[in-house]
Amino acid sequence: MTDSQKRRLRWRLVLGETTENTLGGLPDEWQDRETAIGFLYDRELQGQNIRSRGNSGGNNRDSPMERLRQRQGSLDPSNLTVPDWINAIHELFPQKTIFLRKGFANERLEKDALERYHLEEMVTNPNLLSRAQPSETLLKAVLRTKHLMNQQVLAMARDLVRKVVEELIEKLAQKVQSPFTGSLNRQQRSYIKIAKNFDAPTTIRRNLKHYSQERQQLVIQTPYFNSRIRRQVERWQSIILVDESGSMLDSVIHSAVTAAIFFGIKSLKTHLCLFDTSVVDVTADCTDPVETLMKVQLGGGTDIGQAMAYAQTLVENPRRTIVILITDFYEGAPVDRLLSVTKQLIESGVKILGLAALDEQANPNFDRDIAQRMVNLGAQVGAMTPGELATWVAEKVR
Repeated sequence: MTDSQKRRLRWRLVLGETTENTLGGLPDEWQDRETAIGFLYDRELQGQNIRSRGNSGGNNRDSPMERLRQRQGSLDPSNLTVPDWINAIHELFPQKTIFLRKGFANERLEKDALERYHLEEMVTNPNLLSRAQPSETLLKAVLRTKHLMNQQVLAMARDLVRKVVEELIEKLAQKVQSPFTGSLNRQQRSYIKIAKNFDAPTTIRRNLKHYSQERQQLVIQTPYFNSRIRRQVERWQSIILVDESGSMLDSVIHSAVTAAIFFGIKSLKTHLCLFDTSVVDVTADCTDPVETLMKVQLGGGTDIGQAMAYAQTLVENPRRTIVILITDFYEGAPVDRLLSVTKQLIESGVKILGLAALDEQANPNFDRDIAQRMVNLGAQVGAMTPGELATWVAEKVR
């Protein structure tokens, strides 16, 4: 796209759909932006009545913008329209997007939402928060607006975050813990009667002689159980580095939950660090992912090399250490430092796994050039769900 075409699209977006005849239409991704802007500024002309600007555009039916379109026409707080809008503008106008000037779009939209239309109350009003249904959508909106909250509202928001996190832990705990539990040893019987070790085929086969014709029932006189092989492993270090840029929010949430589950696995010594242009070691809060998430500062620059250098200072036994780098690989600092530290770690025996996404969808969006350069040095790069990450780590520590 040429500079003149970009200028036309920007003016078309600023002036609105009434200029479509003179400036033309908008491509799909720009229609999503127009919908987001219209959700806010159409109030100027029609009070609190929301109208849709542009057509539906895009094909992502699960995106915040699609949910926002489906809900336009109502400001009922239970619809969570405002949290959807908050999440949408951060996806459509990320800080790295050049739109008028770096970071201008979502800053301007948030400022007008707060000062002119008071849309922040969905995530800053205690009465509305008390009626809100906990969800990951609301969790992300809270993390993006917690800097606006007073202490009373922040305490309520923390409770909402805790409810969502507890649901995530309940959903993910078994998937993450299972790869680290002992495997069944079907060659050896066990006298410890545990339901998950019950050997149904052997029990049925060896008790067939006790079948009662009169009752037409199989009488189990002797149940059989398998023993388990205990995996004897040396304690490994897992150092998890998480990029807290806005585009990585889903991964930040799942990283905090996964690290908390890892922290309870005896074969692992887990560290958790958040980074942008500085590094914050939140290992002390690892058992409480809520505290970790409330310390997240979204946005800002990215210095991946500095985070890797900090991880290097934590390494105790290189051949028993895994560094899990969760980032989009868009490095803001000189790339040479990142590659140099990566090479040093790998040559010392440290295993490095770079994840462009860690969430339930595992849909990556990342700088493939830098990721490939790390792979060339011996790192592994991909996108995983928390369960897949646990399986990968368990295989390495066996």
